[in-house]
Amino acid sequence: MSKIGLIIQREYSTRVKKKSFIIMTILGPILFAAIMIAPALLAQLEDDELKTVAVIDDSYAFAPVVGEDGKVFHQVLKDTKYIKFDYLIGYDLDSAKKQLNGSKYYALLYIPHNIVNVGTGNAQLFSYQQPNMALKMHIANCMEKHLEDIKLHKKGEELGISQQSIQEIIRVVNSNVEILTYKMEEDGKETKSSTEISMVLGYIAGFLIYMFVFMYGSQVMRGVIEEKTSRIIEVIVSSVKPFQLMMGKIIGVALVGLTQFMLWVVLTFGLVTVAQAILVDDVKMSQMASPAGDITGNTLTSSDQITDEKAEEFVEVFSSIKTINFPLIIGMFLFYFLGGYLLYAAMFAAIGAAVDNETDTQQFMLPITGPLVLSIIIMVSAISNPNGSLAYWFSLIPFTSPIIMMVRLPFEVPIQDVIISMSLLVVTFIFMVWLAAKIYRTGILMYGKKVSYRELWKWLRHKS
Repeated sequence: MSKIGLIIQREYSTRVKKKSFIIMTILGPILFAAIMIAPALLAQLEDDELKTVAVIDDSYAFAPVVGEDGKVFHQVLKDTKYIKFDYLIGYDLDSAKKQLNGSKYYALLYIPHNIVNVGTGNAQLFSYQQPNMALKMHIANCMEKHLEDIKLHKKGEELGISQQSIQEIIRVVNSNVEILTYKMEEDGKETKSSTEISMVLGYIAGFLIYMFVFMYGSQVMRGVIEEKTSRIIEVIVSSVKPFQLMMGKIIGVALVGLTQFMLWVVLTFGLVTVAQAILVDDVKMSQMASPAGDITGNTLTSSDQITDEKAEEFVEVFSSIKTINFPLIIGMFLFYFLGGYLLYAAMFAAIGAAVDNETDTQQFMLPITGPLVLSIIIMVSAISNPNGSLAYWFSLIPFTSPIIMMVRLPFEVPIQDVIISMSLLVVTFIFMVWLAAKIYRTGILMYGKKVSYRELWKWLRHKS
């Protein structure tokens, strides 16, 4: 085996056996899977405790409409699977608040008498616990819709419009717009897509590139510093050339990163597949177990509608994920990870060879970390406008392209942009490895001297 091969083997075997590598390999897929299924999981794991809310309606505008048979056929404040409203008759606000503590009621909703007449009404919700946002939004949405209907009917009477006409107007103008996106192929085929999924995927891919490059590049730098400080480097360079040692370290750590990434991909997809099956099956079982009618037996209840909507949302999310060209994304991720890592790891190795301890590295870190931090800042703009000028140019510049191009890729980047970006990255990291090798060769055996940028420039100009 070649000398570089032996160094690669040593670097690889030493790092994959560390506890930190094993722990991160296990925790990483769990984190990524949680990010991918978080919306569905949070909806499924929401508070399932039934909350009964007492209602005092001094306006008499929100009371449920009860038929002659005693059945409720219209309820303004609609009950849901987890919320139930109980109207208190004959109670004033002060006495109801005194009896709230220790009662079966989670909260007390007070609707003032003038809420219909004023421009904007303020209802009051009293509770011994901090009410959650879902409860507040549900109450506000129900009340706002009913107040709009009341004011519309009132204005209609003033204008001499019949109640039947008003109901027809309300039915016609009530609108709900949802934008469905489709990706068109050159052969005319249309595939349903999701802008939101592409944005999330681009952000995660870009951030992973940033994390991997910074994490594994720093490992190269720390490894060089440790060997230099312990003077073991003097023994090593007696058997191998400094360039061989540097390349062995860089490639060995790169293989560690690739191993961890591939394990993350396999485990993450496995967890997401299992989670998809469990979540969708749970919702379908809940839908089958729920009753088919409402209080009157004629229409679906709110809980049935919510369950049905959840099932549709789960299927929609996972269907959108399947439309992503994951082989292309993973392949390009591997290229940009390797290209970005080789580019920055060479600079990290050069810094490690130039200093005697990690504290001295701070003066040289800005030229390395600056482009990486700038990429994270640009990434926010690139997600919003992946084909804009800012995203375009920074996806070509080699020091920022590994992150910004990964953000753009889920949005179908023109092939010429990808080719230019990849070519520039390859040329730049080859040139950077050549420069770093000149610094590494000189600095690896230099001790006790505070190195400056001027000194580094002399090393670069030195002809071997």
